[in-house]
Amino acid sequence: MVSNKMWGGRFEGGPAKIMEEITPSIDFDKRLAEQDLAGSRAHTRMLAAQGIIAKEDADAILRGLDAIGQEIAEGKFIFKRALEDIHLNIEARLAEIAGPAAGRLHTARSRNDQVVTDFRMWIREACDRAEQGLRALQGALLAQAERHTTTVMPGFTHMQSAQPITFAHHCLAYVEMFTRDAGRFADGRKRLNECPLGAAALAGTSFPIDRDVTAKALGFARPMRNSLDAVSARDFALEYLAAAAIAATHLSRLAGELVQWCSPGFGFVRLSDAFTTGSSIMPQKRNPDAAELIRGKTGRVLGDFVALATGVKGLVLAYGSDLQEDKERVFDAADTLELSLAAMAAMIADLKANPDAMRAAATAGYPTATDLADWLVRALKKPFREAHHIAGSIVKRAEELKVDLDKLPLAEMQKIEPAITQDVIAILSLDASVASRMSYGGTAPDRVREQIVFWREKLK
Repeated sequence: MVSNKMWGGRFEGGPAKIMEEITPSIDFDKRLAEQDLAGSRAHTRMLAAQGIIAKEDADAILRGLDAIGQEIAEGKFIFKRALEDIHLNIEARLAEIAGPAAGRLHTARSRNDQVVTDFRMWIREACDRAEQGLRALQGALLAQAERHTTTVMPGFTHMQSAQPITFAHHCLAYVEMFTRDAGRFADGRKRLNECPLGAAALAGTSFPIDRDVTAKALGFARPMRNSLDAVSARDFALEYLAAAAIAATHLSRLAGELVQWCSPGFGFVRLSDAFTTGSSIMPQKRNPDAAELIRGKTGRVLGDFVALATGVKGLVLAYGSDLQEDKERVFDAADTLELSLAAMAAMIADLKANPDAMRAAATAGYPTATDLADWLVRALKKPFREAHHIAGSIVKRAEELKVDLDKLPLAEMQKIEPAITQDVIAILSLDASVASRMSYGGTAPDRVREQIVFWREKLK
């Protein structure tokens, strides 16, 4: 096997045939090519600056790395499974281009610190992409909120109509959720931004390297302090996956609501043909496939987190080939999340709300009963528990007469509580209920507009 020429002076025989299938990671870790080249450039420059390798050898290596980068960019680079991974593929090609000088590149480093440096750099960029995707989605939600500050819809608890809210308020709830998601990626990025390069295999190196220089050249805040931790830690990958799993869960909640809202039973929103499909047998169908697929893909991201957590939970220090399994899980989660974020942002921007359907649904279930109880507390000085009981009895009477609460005759209310006055009628409409929720964070249109102004400034 060709790879033995790269790493195996001790080995006389070749590996078992099955090893040619289980060992290579090049099929997926070739995605680290850009990071691997960057790391090798920084390492080369540092070796030359420290006098560990000659300047002419460093120049030859750097020219070779640039040539390889060009080949990869143009799709001309040949990735060979026999060379196992991206690191050996690049090193072998470098030997063809730069000759004997290429053999000096690996001085004072190991594939152990090399791969985890590449991986941290890749996840750092994935965190940035996730934040960008989340911001785009927040922008789409905010635009919907701006259009619907007075659009009344039912707010639900236990999937039962609870109190009237505005569609804008509902959209802003997701803006808040996705802000916390973006914060998790930002926080994780800060923690992972320490450089493992120079830890070598596990114990550091006897060469007089300058790890601060390579860390700075690669955009890291500092070198990692412990060489064992540097090559073995994968909590940065787990943290990315955890943040991705939570964000995907929030996407799934929103997707589930879109599926529900598009159904004839709700009709709250309509998605265009761009985000729906038809049925192969039922011509009337408009299926919200994009939302359903986002909801379904959440399971993949959750599974990626569990798979990696299971893979690392029993590993002793420092490096084990088990850690080769980390990249596929992260790559899959990142691809899935980024696609889902882009699709959801486009769907939210595309959807058309149906205020009439929302308002009609908001009238069902006596959603202003809480307003009635609150009025009894304020106007009649009733203890809330007594007010709650009175309001419940009035709702029961409205049900018997099959009328909305604000249409129930005052005389009927007074049969239950004689002290009720005509003033109560004014607070029982949907609009009055929504407008009254003026507490900070409430659904009142004035409060919602304040939040929209806040988010417009924050998301600039």
